[in-house]
Amino acid sequence: MQPSLRKRPSSGLRAARFICSRSASSAETVLPKPRFHLDLWLSFTVQNWVLDVGRPVVMLVLPANLFPLNRPGAAEVLHILYNVTAPLILLKMLERSPRILPLPVVHLGIIAVVMGTSFHLVADSISRRLVLIGYELHLSVRENPVMKELRPSSLMDVFELLFHYDDTLGHLMWTQADRMTPAAWTLLVPNATYYWFLMTEGQTFILFIFTFFAMTATVMHRRGRGLVPDSNGLFMLNSFSAALVLVLVWVLCLWNDGVLRRKHPGLIYVPQPSAVYSLHLRQANSSQT
Repeated sequence: MQPSLRKRPSSGLRAARFICSRSASSAETVLPKPRFHLDLWLSFTVQNWVLDVGRPVVMLVLPANLFPLNRPGAAEVLHILYNVTAPLILLKMLERSPRILPLPVVHLGIIAVVMGTSFHLVADSISRRLVLIGYELHLSVRENPVMKELRPSSLMDVFELLFHYDDTLGHLMWTQADRMTPAAWTLLVPNATYYWFLMTEGQTFILFIFTFFAMTATVMHRRGRGLVPDSNGLFMLNSFSAALVLVLVWVLCLWNDGVLRRKHPGLIYVPQPSAVYSLHLRQANSSQT
């Protein structure tokens, strides 16, 4: 039996195989470095401060009684613009995500944001008009003297249902080793302050704390496999951490306020800035005048 002869590859073929293997391995290991999306985060921060946080400021400068009460006022116009820009910025963020999400998930997320902001728009518009007739924001619906005078009394249930949609469904729907860039650190303070406003005024603390724990658990799990978040992920995680610290300080400062305790009963006590203004600042201004 003749031994089988193996033909040795030529030197040119060996060189070609070596080059191909090197290029393939470099294509697998050399990946484009994730960059911090300054344009999106800056647009997100400006939108939140102008169109969301700016609404209470506009209410003070241009009160609702300057406009026909059966037509949108200046604050409602800002809210409508927010309802348009928020889904667009979210879509751009998802487009630049290195991980492609299924289209049904993207569509459901956008629908949830639009529905949540729409609930909030309706409830805020009615709340602003109720304040003009004596509604106290630091009191619950049933404790408000204005609501006690409603006839028939069953109308109080209608208002409670409206604010239930806003406080629960509306707020629940809404919402690689690297270091943070200097631009990210610059936006950290305004972004964290906005999250504080969203957790306190929007009463979304439970949603935020569960999201924060989920993000932290994901980071720790992936760190065990040698994966760490890029600058965008670090920016989001640090913004949430700073916002939670601000909420803790806010709660400690108002811990012994009995009136706000009745407004926010239960284990989770996170007073709203509008309720604090209605209880302390507005009454102090009215007594001085």
